[in-house]
Amino acid sequence: MRAWRALRTCSSSSSSSSSSPTGGRPRRRAWETSLSPLERVKRLLPPEEAAVVSRCAAAPAAPRLPPDEEGEGAVGALPMPFRAGELALAEMRRKHNRTLKVLCRLAAGAVLAGPGGVLPHGDIIGQLPGQVLRTAAGARLLLRRPSLEEYVLLMPRGPTIAYPKDMSAMLMMMDVHPGDTVLETGSGSGAMSLFLSRAVGPKGHVLSYEVREDHHSLAKKNYRHWRTAWEIGHKDEWPDNVDFILKDISTAAADMKSVTLDAIVLDMLNPQTALPVVHPGLKQGGVCAVYLANITQVIDLLDRIRTCKLPFFCEQIVEVTHRNWSVLPAKIKNCKSSETVETQENIEEPPQKEYEEICIQDQAVLKESEYNESLFDDAETHRPTPYVAKPSYWQEPHSAFLTKLRKFRPPLS
Repeated sequence: MRAWRALRTCSSSSSSSSSSPTGGRPRRRAWETSLSPLERVKRLLPPEEAAVVSRCAAAPAAPRLPPDEEGEGAVGALPMPFRAGELALAEMRRKHNRTLKVLCRLAAGAVLAGPGGVLPHGDIIGQLPGQVLRTAAGARLLLRRPSLEEYVLLMPRGPTIAYPKDMSAMLMMMDVHPGDTVLETGSGSGAMSLFLSRAVGPKGHVLSYEVREDHHSLAKKNYRHWRTAWEIGHKDEWPDNVDFILKDISTAAADMKSVTLDAIVLDMLNPQTALPVVHPGLKQGGVCAVYLANITQVIDLLDRIRTCKLPFFCEQIVEVTHRNWSVLPAKIKNCKSSETVETQENIEEPPQKEYEEICIQDQAVLKESEYNESLFDDAETHRPTPYVAKPSYWQEPHSAFLTKLRKFRPPLS
């Protein structure tokens, strides 16, 4: 039997070598001899032009052009890669199904420092958002661009900001449209100024008054940093439509007579002192939204409106609350008596914490933020996994009272 196999192998090799045009190589099958479209084109060209085509095919893909050099009619274009000067948000998963968020401004020679190690900014620049990179210590970071909500929570602050949940409700109260003119008293750290800037659009206008110089400077700085980062990482520009004015609103009665306001936002300690000054500039039927920390301030505000007979009636008082939920895959434990289902949260629950912020050389860290699902764990697909849904033990403790005042025309006496 072995002799027969050896004889068969020798005969097949000799026949293939005799039939092969090269003499020593076996004949190729049809699918092995088929040419690619590029090879077919190269055979039709002169040798020097074929060499140019080969070099172009072997060269790496060209990087994406900056926004001002891209085609205007591009539809469904890929996101811009990270570039120096813009903001990047890194998310690292931690225990108890939470994440650590680090906000940094990218620079060529800087590094992103965190509990999971360091990552040079040079490794981030040129990458597309949504990719996972590893630090020098092996920790995995999800890199992406921050949203406006995340930026206002992580940016440097002086006074306490109005939280995004409250600012969104106030924008709905005032029914702000693109092209509106809105007055803001109390620039603070610039959080509300950014939300108003986006709401009124390029054709709108925001007047932001602040009495303290340090708050005024910080609000301008945060607004400028966001606009600069936006223009680097996006094709369109963020509108430059906010005027930050360092002035006490109680002394701005002459300014209010020369403007027509579509809406007013009052975020200050004693808003009742500003109402007699700002109401002449507000159009009839316009809304003044007041941000107050406790219900006692609401009572003082309404009492001042009544005693001074101001042309406002209180349309709504609302406290905006959010309830965080946790939806996690359950862990099945087969015991002798029964089957128990528990989540990772039930194993060890840390004490409730509020937002804790750390500033490290032009980068901000937001710790203990809720994260309901794992970023990097692979889901098991071989069998169905039960889930446990319950209110999270970590809830936002912040609360505020939003008062909606509508201006009306008083009847003629």
